[in-house]
Amino acid sequence: MEYAHPPLGEAVEAVGGYYVFTREVVLDHPSGPVLYHVGCAVADRSCCGLSGCGYAVVAGRIIAQQAMPEGPMRVSTVEPVPEAWYEEISSAICAREGVSQVHFLLGDKEVRVFFRS
Repeated sequence: MEYAHPPLGEAVEAVGGYYVFTREVVLDHPSGPVLYHVGCAVADRSCCGLSGCGYAVVAGRIIAQQAMPEGPMRVSTVEPVPEAWYEEISSAICAREGVSQVHFLLGDKEVRVFFRS
């Protein structure tokens, strides 16, 4: 599947707060390099109080990368991480990044989320 890399450090505003991607990382894995992004979400304008979380979005195993002709944004061809590796990869990312959520992109706009405490 084609994956457009999100811009780093640019907050995406919403009614109750914002989210921002802060880092792009390639995790070495025996199956091949795994691309993920680290970010945080902040609910600072919510009627229910303040909140936030750190998270990672795993795009998948990198097959190829290329630059888009109209700007600095890059696109990678990735394949979803097999479900059998979710636990191993989410544990490695949580330990390395200190995040509480790891989102695995599955294609067709589907996502599987692992929560850590």
